[in-house]
Amino acid sequence: MQDQRIQPAAEDVQFDQAVLGLLLTDEAPIWSRDEIVSEIGNSIAVTDSINRLAAQGLVHRLNGFVFATRAAAKATELALA
Repeated sequence: MQDQRIQPAAEDVQFDQAVLGLLLTDEAPIWSRDEIVSEIGNSIAVTDSINRLAAQGLVHRLNGFVFATRAAAKATELALA
């Protein structure tokens, strides 16, 4: 079977950027899933985004809370430099 990678939809990328952006703000390093939903407004999209980001090693989940990994923070820092 061929290795076929599915490209994420533009909307998925936007949600991933929004969720990761919240997690990387100085406002709060740890967010509950419900707080993220409150900020972004789409429960299913937020849950899917958190799952994608966790699978990529960009966020950690712990008892309903989510926070960015050090790798995500460093990558963002390097991209802005």
